Amino acid sequence: MQPALLSTRAALVLLIGVLTGVGAGVLAAAGGTHPARCALYGVGAFGVGVPFVNRLVAGPGREPAEDEPAS
Repeated sequence: MQPALLSTRAALVLLIGVLTGVGAGVLAAAGGTHPARCALYGVGAFGVGVPFVNRLVAGPGREPAEDEPAS
């Protein structure tokens, strides 16, 4: 059996990023924006969403750094 190409966490982060980008593009299209701008908005939302979700979904055994507030 071959190892998985992506971990479950990585797949989740990328999936949420894609859904964020698609949602931003659809909302822009519903507002009457040109399709090229809708695509750019979606790519921008994906680019911002992936690092945000990556920090939000901490890996197993990850402890906050000293400058992060304890939860």
